[in-house]
Amino acid sequence: MNLSAQIFWISISILFYCYLGYGLLVFFLNNIKVLFTGRKSIEITEWPAVSLIISAYNENDILEQKITNTLSIDYPTEKLKVIVVTDGSGDGSENIVKQYGSIQSLHKAEREGKTAALKRAMKHVDTPYVVFSDANTMLNTECLKKIIAHYKNKRTGAVAGEKKILQNNNFSAVGEAEGIYWQYESFMKKMDAELYTVVGAAGELFSIRTSLYKEPDDKIILDDFVLSMMVCLQGYRIAYEPGAFATESPSASFEEERKRKVRISAGAYQSIGYLRQCLNIFKYPALSFQYISRRLLRWTACPLLLVIVLVCNVVLAVNSNNGLYQSLLLTQLIFYLFAFAGWLFALAGKRAGLFTIPFYFVFMHYCLVSGFVKFVRGKHSVLWEKSTRIR
Repeated sequence: MNLSAQIFWISISILFYCYLGYGLLVFFLNNIKVLFTGRKSIEITEWPAVSLIISAYNENDILEQKITNTLSIDYPTEKLKVIVVTDGSGDGSENIVKQYGSIQSLHKAEREGKTAALKRAMKHVDTPYVVFSDANTMLNTECLKKIIAHYKNKRTGAVAGEKKILQNNNFSAVGEAEGIYWQYESFMKKMDAELYTVVGAAGELFSIRTSLYKEPDDKIILDDFVLSMMVCLQGYRIAYEPGAFATESPSASFEEERKRKVRISAGAYQSIGYLRQCLNIFKYPALSFQYISRRLLRWTACPLLLVIVLVCNVVLAVNSNNGLYQSLLLTQLIFYLFAFAGWLFALAGKRAGLFTIPFYFVFMHYCLVSGFVKFVRGKHSVLWEKSTRIR
């Protein structure tokens, strides 16, 4: 086997592992685990005090709906402390919050980013558990009870809720693809949690033990991911609760989703440095295995490997008599043609149907590359540029 063939098959193997192999392996291991340990039910009779922090930046168009949604959550009123932080907002968001006497309003004119705002809000938390949520997401009424029940397990240091993208017949390829992606992410989080831990929580809805909170650097972009992973580095796990979910509308356009994904990608590369302890396989064997498989390889290796696989496939198809390489090259070309067609549908604001998955797969890797360039050039900012979403 020549060098091109070796590189091709090694690259294919890593890509397969990242997107299918790891999931199949975890599914197999989880089933083996159940045979020996079984599944444990969670029951709780006395509800502890909880703080719910809502971060909002210029969200006056939806903030009242968010507050109404929050006040409808099924949790003992005397045990729930709601804090809304509107730092930097210039649209009068703080005035909406102040209309509700049961909610603590935190506001200052200076805009220092979401991480700084959350750090300020945490100074007002005096409960054993804290839940974080974004202003533009709506929560189901049972979410807090579902989340808090997990803390009956002493090794649970954080709980990740589920994110759902609202869907209707008017949504474009972007909304359709975003919804499918989060269905996949939710499934993988369930698998990860059953094996050991969720590998990072999403800011729409997650919780931590207050005692495990570690102040992040103000420059952190992915505050939710870093905060939750810091819990794991203290020897605890992140549980997953699909019965606690946040619903959110998809991005209003392809360009809005691109800006959001590129910023998240830049934040992913930034977080690698902050979470370098996760690579210590001797101290954190299970966490390192999951972190490398679920996050690190996808962020650092997969975008490059996709290019290597295509280039090597072209070389092998031209220089080899083996029909397998010609067939694989044709398959790749059809896949990228489908992705291109999906991109055209997305630009037109229409659904992409069969082309949705190829389009979003390529789109995500494009955003990873763009985010890496932005990170290397130091162009990433801690200040969130609000994405326009369908209302």
